[in-house]
Amino acid sequence: MRLNFGGMVGVFSRKELKARRRGLRKLLPDPERALWTRLRNRQLSGHKFRRLYSIENFVVDFYSPEAKLVVEIDGSNHTRKVIRVYDAWRQNLIILQGVKVIRFSNEEVINNMDVVLETIKEHLPD
Repeated sequence: MRLNFGGMVGVFSRKELKARRRGLRKLLPDPERALWTRLRNRQLSGHKFRRLYSIENFVVDFYSPEAKLVVEIDGSNHTRKVIRVYDAWRQNLIILQGVKVIRFSNEEVINNMDVVLETIKEHLPD
């Protein structure tokens, strides 16, 4: 964490990760693309979401700055133990920045989009 006069600087939307984020946007998996079509342009309860946003050295799938909420979509590789351990470590570092993290599998997004959207809404401020 970088501190400057008591506040965090350079933690969110880091410029050095901009090219990486831009490249990842071109390779967006279908479940992430499907969820993005439902989150973009303040479609979910009027809340702004950013796609492939950086927090610390990590790029998260979706981030609502107003709600300080990260939404992660996990593909099948996230079932491997080494990836689960990394995800837990990464998630804890993001939580230390005062951000809540919720996760969904690809299958949940594709097969139960309405449930996914309702769950996200439950984590948004009124």
